[in-house]
Amino acid sequence: MMVFPFIVLTFFSLVGTSCFASSLVSDFHVLVTLKQGFHFPEPALSTWNSSSPRSVCSWVGVRCNRGRVVAVDLTDFSLSGSVSPLISGLDRLTDLSLAGNNFTGSIAIANLTSLQFLNISNNQFSGGLDWNYSGIANLEVFDAYNNNFTALLPLGILSLNKLRFLELGGNFFSGKIPKSYGNLVSLEYLSLAGNDLIGEIPGELGNLTNLRELYLGYYNVFDGGIPKEFGKLVNMVHMDLSSCELDGRIPRELGNLKALDTLYLHINLLSGSIPRHLGNLTNLVNLDLSNNALTGEIPSEFSTLEQLKLFNLFMNRLHGSIPDYVADLPNLETLGLWKNNFTGIIPQKLGQNGKLQLLDLSSNKLTGEIPPNLCSSNQLRILILLKNFLFGPIPQGLGTCSSLTRVRLGQNYLNGSIPNGLIYLPLLNLAELQNNYLSGMLSENANSSSQPAKLGQLNLSDNHLSGPLPFSLSNLSSLQILLLSRNQFSGPIPPSIGQLHQVLKLDLSRNLLSGEIPPEIGNCFHLTYLDMSQNNLSGSIPPEISNVHILNYLNISRNHLNQNIPKSIGTMKSLTIADFSFNDFSGKLPESGQFAFFNASAFAGNPHLCGSFLNNPCNITTITSTPRKNHGDFKLIFALGLLICSLVFAAAAIIKAKSFKRNAIQIQLSNVSMH
Repeated sequence: MMVFPFIVLTFFSLVGTSCFASSLVSDFHVLVTLKQGFHFPEPALSTWNSSSPRSVCSWVGVRCNRGRVVAVDLTDFSLSGSVSPLISGLDRLTDLSLAGNNFTGSIAIANLTSLQFLNISNNQFSGGLDWNYSGIANLEVFDAYNNNFTALLPLGILSLNKLRFLELGGNFFSGKIPKSYGNLVSLEYLSLAGNDLIGEIPGELGNLTNLRELYLGYYNVFDGGIPKEFGKLVNMVHMDLSSCELDGRIPRELGNLKALDTLYLHINLLSGSIPRHLGNLTNLVNLDLSNNALTGEIPSEFSTLEQLKLFNLFMNRLHGSIPDYVADLPNLETLGLWKNNFTGIIPQKLGQNGKLQLLDLSSNKLTGEIPPNLCSSNQLRILILLKNFLFGPIPQGLGTCSSLTRVRLGQNYLNGSIPNGLIYLPLLNLAELQNNYLSGMLSENANSSSQPAKLGQLNLSDNHLSGPLPFSLSNLSSLQILLLSRNQFSGPIPPSIGQLHQVLKLDLSRNLLSGEIPPEIGNCFHLTYLDMSQNNLSGSIPPEISNVHILNYLNISRNHLNQNIPKSIGTMKSLTIADFSFNDFSGKLPESGQFAFFNASAFAGNPHLCGSFLNNPCNITTITSTPRKNHGDFKLIFALGLLICSLVFAAAAIIKAKSFKRNAIQIQLSNVSMH
C-alpha cells in the first residue's frame, strides 16, 4: 500500500533534481557567454574558469539561492567590453550590478522578471533606454548614473509601479521632463541631474509625496522657476535644484517641507527676497542659496535654524547687517556671505560655538573689528575677510590657531602688528594680509622645532612693516609666492633666502633693503619673477643669478648697483622682461643672447654704461673708465703723488749739492796742506 506513494515521491524528486541541474547549467552557460564579451585584468574573474556548472555558485561576484543564480555583483572589477543580451537568460536574477567598470555599447535588460535591483552606473553605455520594461516589472532600484545614454527620457519606466529609486543623472538625455513622471508615486529617490534637459520643471512632480531625495540640477537648462507644487513633498529630506538656470522667486511653499535637511538652490537666476517661511525648516542642516540675484536682508526667522551647519548666501545682492543670532547658531560650521552688500559689524560672538570651520565674508562693506574668538576650539580652517572696511588689530589668538589653512585679510584698514606665529602655523598654506596698515617687525619663528610649515603663498605687500627680514622665512620650504613690496623692511637680504627652492615669485621692491644681492639667490631654481627694485642695494649683480634658467621677469632698477652687468644673463633664454635702470652700472653692455631683445629704457640712468644701442658708443676711455667719483679721486691722488715725488727729488738734489761742496772744500784744504 505504501510503495506507490514512495515511487511517486521518488519520481518527482528525480524530476526536480533534473530540473534544478538543468537550470543551473543554463545559468552557467549564460555567465560563460557574458565572460566571453568581457575584457578584464587577469585576476578579476579567475574563478569563472571551471568547467563544472555546479561550481558556479562559488564564483566571485555570484550568489545563489536554492541552486539558482540570484545575484551578480561585478562592481569595480575593471571590466570592459560589451554585455550580451543573453543576460536575460538569468531568469531568477534579483540583483545585478555592473557599476564602476568601462562597459561600452548599448545594453538591453529584458525578461528578467525577478529583477529588483539594477545598477549599471559609472560605465560608458550609450544609446537609449527604450527597453521593454514590462519584462522587469518588479524592479525597485534602477541606477544608470554617469554613462553616455542619449535621446529622450524613457517613458517605459512608467510601467515600473514598484520603482523606489531612479537615477538617470550624468548622461546626455535631452528634451523635457515628462509630466507623466509625476505618476511614479512609489519613488523615494529621483535624480535627473547632469543631463541636457530643457523646458519647465513639471509641477506634477509635486505628486511624488513619498519622495525623499530630488536632484534636477547641473547642466540642465530649465525655463521658469521652482514649482510651488513642490510644497507638497512633505517627506523630502534632500532637494538639489542647483545650477540649472531657474529664475523667479523662491516659493514660500517650500517652508512646508519640515523634514528637509538639505536645500541647494545655488547657481541659478533666482530673485526677490528670501522667504521668511524657510525659517520653519527647523531640521535644516545645509542651506545654499548662493550665486543668484536675491535681494533684501537675512530673515530674522532664521534664528530658529539651530541644526544649520552650512549657510551660504554669497554672490547675491543682499544688504543690511549680519544678524547677531548667526553667532549663536550652535552647530554652524560654514558661513559664506561674500560678495554682497552687507554693512555694519561682524557679530563679535562668532566662533564661540567652537565649531566654526570656514568663514568668508569678503567683498562686502563691513566695518568694525575682527571677532576675537573665531578659533576658540582650533576648528577654524579658512578665514577670508578681504575687501571690507575692517579696522583694528588682527586678533592675537589667530597666531595659535593651529587648524588654519588659509587666511585672507587683505584690502582692509587693519593696523597693529601681525600676531606672533601666524605665518608659521603648521597647516597654513595661504596668508594674504596685503593693503592694510600693519606695522612692526616680522617675528622669527619661536617654535622652530615643530613640523615644517606648509605655507605656499605669503603676501604682506602695501603695509608699514619694518625691520630686517627674519631668517625664519628661509625655513618656509614650501613657499612659492613671497610678496613683501611697499613696506619699510631694512637691512640686508639674508643669504638663507637661497633655501627657498620652490619659490616662483619673489617681490621685495620698494623697501629700504641694503647691502649686496646675495649670490645664494641663484639657488632659487624655480624663480620666474624677481623684483628687488627701489631699494638701497649696492655692489654687483652676482653671476649666480644666471643659474635661474626659467626666470622670466627681473627688475633691479633704482638701486645703487655697480660694476659690469654679467654677460651670463644673456644666456637666460626665458628672461623676456628685465629692468636695470637707474643704477651705477659701467662698462660695455653685452649685446649677445637675451640682451639683443631688451629695450634701451631698461638700461636708462646708468651714464657709465655704453653700448651700440644706448646712444653711448663704447671707446677705450668709456670702457676703461670708472664712475666719476672714483675718477676724481684718482686725479687727486695722482697730483699728490707728483708733488711728493718733486719734493723728494728736490731734497735729494740739495743734499747731493751740499755733499759735493763739502768734498770740494776738503780737497782744497788738502792741497794747501801739501804745499
